[in-house]
Parts: sequence; structure tokens; C-alpha cells
Amino acid sequence: MKIYDVLIVGAGPCGLACGIEAQRQGLTYAVLDKGSITESIRRYPVDMTFFSSADNIAIGDVPFTSLNLRPSRVEALKYYRKVADHFQLNVHIFTEVENIEQTDGVFVLQTNQGTYRTKKVVLAIGYYDIPRELGVPGEELSHVIHYYDEPYRYTGTNAVVVGGANSAVETALDLYRNGVNVTLVHIFDGIDKTAKYWIVPDLENRIKKGEVQSYFNSEVTEITEKEVKIKNLQTGELQSLPADFVFLMIGYHPDAKFLRKVGIRLNGEMLIPEINADTFESNIPGIYLGGSVIGGEETKKIFIENGKLHAQPIMQDIKQKLSERMASNA
Repeated sequence: MKIYDVLIVGAGPCGLACGIEAQRQGLTYAVLDKGSITESIRRYPVDMTFFSSADNIAIGDVPFTSLNLRPSRVEALKYYRKVADHFQLNVHIFTEVENIEQTDGVFVLQTNQGTYRTKKVVLAIGYYDIPRELGVPGEELSHVIHYYDEPYRYTGTNAVVVGGANSAVETALDLYRNGVNVTLVHIFDGIDKTAKYWIVPDLENRIKKGEVQSYFNSEVTEITEKEVKIKNLQTGELQSLPADFVFLMIGYHPDAKFLRKVGIRLNGEMLIPEINADTFESNIPGIYLGGSVIGGEETKKIFIENGKLHAQPIMQDIKQKLSERMASNA
């Protein structure tokens, strides 16, 4: 069975950047993803635009042109596929890595498409697959939604949006503009400071005009078939809000269960993986982490702009260590 120099788990922008760099370093490689290329971006809201400008999320020195300063989801999906095609990247889509073990100095990756063997591994698995949970009764009901797509299904209904960052703000505005009666619930006293500065005034004005109802300093205590029950954190007041649909736009986090299964040590409540700050090698020699997964629960710390920069030091370190191994075996 073929033994790769490196296998990259995750075909998001950072994983693709790692593939490009592996190719430039002359390493044998493959990029594995349980979905398609940039699967996380594909699952973004249909009309989403990026916070970053197009040039800042470009990879592989391939220009990214956009009709606007900030590219759309569709433009990004097309761009990353063209990049993968341009470099003829060895991407194995719909290949889910279920476990990683090490035998005689070789990593064995068990996937739903069979077994892969490699000398080194890069985990660029992001954080978008696992939604954060409130931990309240009713969260599992079918009308509770963690991934927003588009508004048209919800026209004429009552919707409660939980959260106060970008996803919540954009979801609330999109629903409102398409005939949905929207209520925003957030545990803090206002919209998050990290939200896109050009959309925050829009929502604040909708709230001031009473076009979007808001309950700040409030937490959800229960979700039922037709209501969301909330508690004011300052007064203790309890209220019930009508809700045909509930959008939990409270973020996502890396797959800590998988990382621990592999043997990656996660530090503290923020689940920060233990890595070498210069090479991004984990506590397990030969397994590297790249992209937003290294931020743990601090998902706003690493994004495409800076995550793509991990590719070069990772692959340079892998190249060097493989060369040293070859020399020592000579």
C-alpha cells in the first residue's frame, strides 16, 4: 500500500493551501475531506459575503477577483475549486477520516473509503461541523436550526434568533427583510463588538423602530414546539416568545472528541490544542494542526487570512524532518 509523505485532513482554504505547499516542496500528498471542496463555505448562508477582502483570502498566489470589495459565498466556492483545478491538487472528497493510529513509524488513517498510510499528518479540520449548544430542554426539536441557509421558507412565521455576533445579525436582518417576524435574544447587553461594522447599524435601527424585537441580557431556558422561554439575567423576569422556528446562531467549535481520540492534548476550558508555535506540530510527533482548529473555542482568533499562512512552516518542517530521516537511514 502506498505510503504518502503527508496526508492533509480537511479541504477548506487552509487545507488546500497545505496541499499547494506540499506540492511545491515536492512531497507526495493527498487532501482528504468528508465532504466536498470547501464544504464549510458551501454550508454558509446562500447570500453571505465575507468579512475579508478577496485578496486576503486568496491562496497559492492565485489572484481572486470579485465584483465587490468583499467576495460572496458563490465567488469563493468557484475560486477555491478553480485553484484546486489549477494546481491539480490530489483531493479525495467524501472521504471521512474516522481514526488515526501509528504503527512502526507510519500513521494509518481509517476512512469510510478505506485505509491510507502516511509519514506525516496535517489536521486542518476547522470548527464549523459542530454547533455550540445551549444545553436547554427542547434544543433537539426539529424546528431548531443551527445552520441558516436562506429566508424564503420562513416568510410569515415567528422566528427567534439567538446570538449577537455576525451569524445572528445577518440571519435576523435577512429574515426581517423577507417577511418574518423576528425576535433577537442575546445573553450580553448589546450586539457583539466583533460583528461586521457595516451591518450593526442596520440591525440597531430595525430594533429602534420596533421592526425587530430584541431581548438583551437574556438567556434561553427552554424551547417548546411553539415558544421560546427566556430569563432576564438582571431582573430574573421570565417570558415566553412565540417561535415557529428557532435559529441558534451561537457559533461552532472544533471536534474535540476526534482530536482527543487521535491523542491531541487540549488545554483548559478553551480546548486549545498543544502545538509548537513555530512548526504547528502537536504533542504527537508527526501530527500537525493548521488553520482555525488551533484556536480551540476561540474561533474568532484564526480565520482564512491568517490560517492559510500555516501551510508554509508546516510543510517546510515536514520536508526537513523527512530529509533528516532519509539521511539517517542512508
